[in-house]
Amino acid sequence: MTQDRPRPYGLALLSVAEMGRCDAAATARGVPVERLMEAAGRAVADAIQARASKRPTIVLCGPGNNGGDGFVAARALKEAGWPVRVALLGERAKLSGAAALNAARWGDAIEPLSPSSLDGAALAVDAIFGAGLARPIEGVARATIEEIGKRRLTTVAVDVPSGVHGDSGQVMGAAPEAALTVTFFRRKPGHLLLPGRLLCGELAVADIGIPEAVLDEIRPSAFANAPELWLPSYPWPTLLDHKYRRGHVLVVAGARMTGAAKLAARGAMRAGAGLVTVACPPEVERVFQLGTAGLLVETFEDGASFAQALESRRKNVYLLGPGNEATPETKAHVLAALATKRASVLDADAISAFQSDPASLCRAIAGPCVMTPHEGEFARVFDVAGDKLARARAAAAASGAVILLKGGDTVVAAPDGRAAISENAPPELGTAGAGDVLAGILAAHLARGMLPFEAAAAAAWLHGEAAAEVGPGLIADDLPEALRPVLGRLKERARRLRRPWFGLI
Repeated sequence: MTQDRPRPYGLALLSVAEMGRCDAAATARGVPVERLMEAAGRAVADAIQARASKRPTIVLCGPGNNGGDGFVAARALKEAGWPVRVALLGERAKLSGAAALNAARWGDAIEPLSPSSLDGAALAVDAIFGAGLARPIEGVARATIEEIGKRRLTTVAVDVPSGVHGDSGQVMGAAPEAALTVTFFRRKPGHLLLPGRLLCGELAVADIGIPEAVLDEIRPSAFANAPELWLPSYPWPTLLDHKYRRGHVLVVAGARMTGAAKLAARGAMRAGAGLVTVACPPEVERVFQLGTAGLLVETFEDGASFAQALESRRKNVYLLGPGNEATPETKAHVLAALATKRASVLDADAISAFQSDPASLCRAIAGPCVMTPHEGEFARVFDVAGDKLARARAAAAASGAVILLKGGDTVVAAPDGRAAISENAPPELGTAGAGDVLAGILAAHLARGMLPFEAAAAAAWLHGEAAAEVGPGLIADDLPEALRPVLGRLKERARRLRRPWFGLI
């Protein structure tokens, strides 16, 4: 793990184990568990009262600390005059520690948890299970959760909706759809990964008294993808720059699906590459010559002429895949590009071409490289198990490349273990050609000197923002043009982050 990079801890996503270490570190610093639980439960009650008027409420408590948070929330709501009942999964006598203490402090009836517990309630507080659930929910807990869905009962989740795993976002048997989820200190990957993100509703992060300094011990490596993660190294043009200093992207096109290479090239141009060249077979040269003004075009007929297209040292990034096919020729082109050790972006069939021999792809990566597969392409070359974040990290470690695993919860993972999860991609991005534009945006950022992880994270975020700028009716052609206002706002954001020189005196 690289230890000397700045860590934007405000964006940190803590795994279940890391959150446990934070709790333990806080206790070691003199913050007892009882105080953390009291702060957590009251944060839930405060969040509810800030959003809703008094109404009959059922607090569903589990046998662990999540249930203890629920007892505190119930007590706080009762103190505020809310009509509150509490239902408990399991026997009260088996509660221990801070959870047992707060069950006693509740001081009122505790009914057994069951679907009928929901009778008469207008609001349910789900404090049954926390983020580290080890096995699928079953029995009366599952029946109660499923009944919440049947009744469409407004639900507030404590930490995560019960059944959603905090690390993976996967549903362990069943989970309610919350209108609000209140979590503590930092978010978890499962709050951003699908399908968990869709079940959290509004997500509020509460400060419960864990000292920020514990993150220096934990050193989290997963982050929400936002500009603060990569904006300090963003390569804005300067007055000293010219087209060659801003990088030269070579997009390798195929003889069919020429529109994909056009979209990639257009994305690279709008994202700031100084020069973009398309290398294509002679029979489609005119297709590109009659396209975007300023786009350079070269042709190749065989491996020797393709090697010549790679020779210029000014071409500092190669983009392969958009509009190619999963053929031996594409595989040979990828290997030739990787052999130069210059930065490369591999998308679509540049990845799928190695389905029968994925090890040769990993062996060939010797320079900066980013792969941008969707789930199908990923599965063709990486035989790794686990949730999306775990799989992307494993593939990055195995290949030595940064992996940008696309989807509504795009994950960017680096070989050193760092990862970023995007949460700004609208559903309109699920359209033909959108990934080609993303590959072009990414190639431009590499050409301009960004490191692969930061370039991939920046490209994924900009791609999502451009799609949101367009909105409903989006087609891939819209995305390059939508980058202009997005980049304008990003530049203003960067300007505000910079302190004036006189502020240092």
